[in-house]
Amino acid sequence: MQRTRRTLTALLLVLLAVACGKEGSPPVKGPQPDELPEYRVAKDFRLPGSSTWQKAKRRGRLVVGAKEDQPYMGEKDPATGVYSGFDIEIAKMVSASLGFGPKTIQFRTIASANRETALQNGQIDYYVGTYTINDNRKKLVGFAGPYYMAGQSLLVRTDENDINGPQDLDGKRVCSAAGSTPFQRIEADHPKADLVAYDTYSVCVDNLLTFQVDAVTTDDTILMGYAAKVPDELKVVGKPFSEEPYGIGVPRADNALRFAIDDALAAHEKNGDWQKAYDATLGLSGRKATPPPPIDRYPAS
Repeated sequence: MQRTRRTLTALLLVLLAVACGKEGSPPVKGPQPDELPEYRVAKDFRLPGSSTWQKAKRRGRLVVGAKEDQPYMGEKDPATGVYSGFDIEIAKMVSASLGFGPKTIQFRTIASANRETALQNGQIDYYVGTYTINDNRKKLVGFAGPYYMAGQSLLVRTDENDINGPQDLDGKRVCSAAGSTPFQRIEADHPKADLVAYDTYSVCVDNLLTFQVDAVTTDDTILMGYAAKVPDELKVVGKPFSEEPYGIGVPRADNALRFAIDDALAAHEKNGDWQKAYDATLGLSGRKATPPPPIDRYPAS
């Protein structure tokens, strides 16, 4: 009976989360529009060496790939269609440096497994969505940044006492996003875990709340956001067991765009925009900011 009651409670919480943003529903815990910083839009900016920028200029808007189900990082309001979170602010401040104001950004949700394809096919101009830089991905796309250092961790229900780190995952049902770095790490390093994958982490969290999986694994930034939404039901356990440098994905051959974004990130870190964006978004989850890592201006290939 206790298990049944908890399941019903979890289902109710999920329904409330989906309903947030509709008229008459409780306010969403998260970034508030009137508290977000504004970024100075560069006037007369030109980037003739970037075919991606040139196409966006002719189009009159940037198309930016993002996540829509990561609280405080990249989340889409189902009622208004507005995206919010730290990654969204990073995308906005970069676009301002490239000469595009916030009204000329079109965000497009792209699943983890489809990021490289979306960049290669020109579906998006750049991608900002908890995108870990690694050598294998550099063979397929270019990376500006990093602009943040995260670490893989574990999300469990608050009544779970047997999982305190990756060493406790043998025989446990663990959920992550298909094609993600966290999925690949658990698959390689903890083969005795019962690993399942979905396109989005929100489905993993729903399954955790309804007792279909024992843990969700991904970057601590993402998990802290989910735990902050329902702290009585979910908790992040253990210490991060990886380093995940977040970068902005660009088409691999467009080095001019990559270097321009590197310059933009450096400028916004220096003038305080980065910290203001963090405080208004991811900082609300309770996670203290760590200084952004050095930008890796690796040479053109």
